[in-house]
Amino acid sequence: MGRKIKLPVGIEDFKEIRQEEFYYIDKTKLLEQLLEKWGKVNLFTRPRRFGKTLNMSMLRYFFEIGTDESLFDGLYIKNNKKICEEYMGKFPVIFISLKNVEGLDFETALYRFVEIIGREAERFYFLLDSKKLTVNEKERYKTLIRLDNGRYSMDVNILASALRLLSELLYKHYGKKTIIIIDEYDVPLDKAFQNGYYREMVSLIRAMFGDALKTNDFLQFAVLTGCLRVSKESIFTGLNNFKVLSIADTRFDEQFGFTDEEVQTLLESYGLLEHISETKEWYDGYHFGDADVYCPWDVINHVDRLCGEPDAKPQSYWINTSGNGLVKRFIDKANKTTRDEIERLISGETIEKQVSLELTYDEIDTTIDNLWSVLFTTGYLTQTGMTESGAYKLVIPNKEVREVYKLQIQEWFKRTVMSNTEQLKNFWKAFDVGDTKAVENYLNRTLSNSISVFDTKARDEEKESSYHTLLVGLLVGNADWLVKSNVEAGDGFADIIVETEDFDAGIIIELKYSKTFSGMDKACEKAITKIKEKRYDEYLKNDDRHDIMIYGIAFCKKKCKVIAHKI
Repeated sequence: MGRKIKLPVGIEDFKEIRQEEFYYIDKTKLLEQLLEKWGKVNLFTRPRRFGKTLNMSMLRYFFEIGTDESLFDGLYIKNNKKICEEYMGKFPVIFISLKNVEGLDFETALYRFVEIIGREAERFYFLLDSKKLTVNEKERYKTLIRLDNGRYSMDVNILASALRLLSELLYKHYGKKTIIIIDEYDVPLDKAFQNGYYREMVSLIRAMFGDALKTNDFLQFAVLTGCLRVSKESIFTGLNNFKVLSIADTRFDEQFGFTDEEVQTLLESYGLLEHISETKEWYDGYHFGDADVYCPWDVINHVDRLCGEPDAKPQSYWINTSGNGLVKRFIDKANKTTRDEIERLISGETIEKQVSLELTYDEIDTTIDNLWSVLFTTGYLTQTGMTESGAYKLVIPNKEVREVYKLQIQEWFKRTVMSNTEQLKNFWKAFDVGDTKAVENYLNRTLSNSISVFDTKARDEEKESSYHTLLVGLLVGNADWLVKSNVEAGDGFADIIVETEDFDAGIIIELKYSKTFSGMDKACEKAITKIKEKRYDEYLKNDDRHDIMIYGIAFCKKKCKVIAHKI
């Protein structure tokens, strides 16, 4: 095998990827589809890290006057000579990304907004020398790039009309209508909602989009991307030929995300085809329209890591670049019915839900139904089809996203269960003295009110591990105890050993998972027998602790059985 092509980890600029010869999965069919299925304003809604920005960058370099046409050599679109002759390098293009428009207050976010528009406007500095523009038009252009103490100084009114003005000036200079590309259009709304200046941001974006996209005679067409469609905001009210291409739409369904064939080719190119099953288990499972796709960000990062570390295990790349506040809010608001549904999802089952693809940000938290919808549109859930009544069949896409839910459930458990200190103290006391009935009652009550985080299809030892984690979490809350897990003791490894504040005493716990409720008593006895046969008590006796309580605890679903002996 020859020299391996560099992987574009974190690179979203199409020109850089092509000029620097990074690996590129050809998505230029998007151009053909876009031009053949014409829409004046086209909105693509997809989760984060699914190639939206790179695709928008690709559109810019294809259409923009003065582009380097060699960037597209060898790619799919070059086979369509008619489109290339008619559109390649033929239009002025305004390209902005709003993903960095954020701040704790509106003034900060507004400054970021002004900087983005100002920098894009300054790309067309040649307009000041244009023989096609009047003196007044050049003065209007100067309002977009004027600096005050090194900062762009547009006020809100100028900002709101900036895109329309810029497209008008570009039209007059070139005699060609302008293409406007706006990436991550909804990020400012999301940040505004989180930080309390939502109405101000809605008002600004409504004015800007109304001017640029609705009443703009100088617009050829526009393409926008985002995670949510927020049309109820009236941001897009009155737009003619406004085309929304959501994750439920079969059009363009393979142009965002990697298909199975593309991932296999990528892995094969780097001699890593044996890793296809783990890559699929962790990063596949998203369904856009009729297409089954992988998350590109995950696949590229995983392959890059494997190139340097062939034995590397899959990691959670996507969730580490996106705040998981939505899942946290969802779990915090979940009632008992929803908690049961979450357990079913984690175990690989399907949940049927009516989903709204249009929501305002301030509607997200009003009902749990809206949170289901947002989890779907942002990639934390995906669909495997629809019922006759129009409900979506929702599932967790893959192992990586399942880990998000597990993590947030564990955090929720700490906040809720661990905060009831009085009940916990009684539980610790009962454990200390061998009150099996009180220990059993507390654990059963806790299990009943919690969300199970194990997969029902998992091996028994994996389920046992989940209960193990639960119990350790409850015990380590006692600051006076030293709790040790999977300790080498006697002739094996004890599940849990506790050195209590009494220097003469200690506790040994062995856990068992029972497939049936009727088998729980027998499982407890097996646990006690194992402690004795493996001589786990030697660990405590070597520390001069001879007052030892041993526990055999069996779990089955959301029930437990507890027995204890002194040795």
